[in-house]
Amino acid sequence: MYIHVPKNLKTPAPIVVAVHHCQGSATGYSGSTKYVQLSDQYGYIAIYPNSRSSGGCFDVASQATLTHNGGGDSQTIVNMVKYAVDKHGGDPKRVFTVGTSSGAMMTNVLVAAYPDVFAAGSVYSGVPAGCFAVSGSTATQDPPGWAGSCANGQLTKTAQQWGDLVRSYYPGYTGTRPRMQIWHGTSDSTLRYPNYAEQLKEWSNVFGLTTSTNKTNTPQSGYTQTIYGEGTTTTAQLVGYSASGVGHSVPQHETMDLAFFGITS
Repeated sequence: MYIHVPKNLKTPAPIVVAVHHCQGSATGYSGSTKYVQLSDQYGYIAIYPNSRSSGGCFDVASQATLTHNGGGDSQTIVNMVKYAVDKHGGDPKRVFTVGTSSGAMMTNVLVAAYPDVFAAGSVYSGVPAGCFAVSGSTATQDPPGWAGSCANGQLTKTAQQWGDLVRSYYPGYTGTRPRMQIWHGTSDSTLRYPNYAEQLKEWSNVFGLTTSTNKTNTPQSGYTQTIYGEGTTTTAQLVGYSASGVGHSVPQHETMDLAFFGITS
């Protein structure tokens, strides 16, 4: 991992885990996003995990990574969080994760399998938690767990089925679930746009939310914001952003992520 601990560290310090895309790296993602620079401003710890696979993708399909304390890449990342808490004064109650593409898929996995660790997640151009696994892929592939049917938006489930998958990754968990923010482009040809609706179905079921409100041209022209249930862009349990004409992947909106996490409020 690459970890950035700012000089003006808050006590205790929020932690933001930023997970890179396929063919990416921890240092590359730290340079192409603004979470490091913003950590100097807001005093949080920034962690960038680095994939071990030759393709630079994260394992989001194995039984280990989809099981709470089961091992795999997800638990490895959780161990990074524990390191930041123990060694740098990180706040275990204010841990957040954000990711792009493969990192977005891992973000969904992290909040699904470790709802006791993460308080919120922001997903840029991903797929539902468990989508690659139920597509019949295996973690021995390189990139690990790549599944065409899921990536192409051909795998659909009911909201209940998706929610049951999430709940199965940590059976018996009854605590608070991490809040979720989902971004996806309508012209995504890598992880196709139907995955946006499937993610919203998944998390709306986990939260028990059945109503939503849309607002066009928010936060910018061509984007449609969807808020599920009660709340605002910074307090709702589930917020989605559909980006018209945007491909893979949606550009990072770092300050909005930090506001959603409650770091800048």
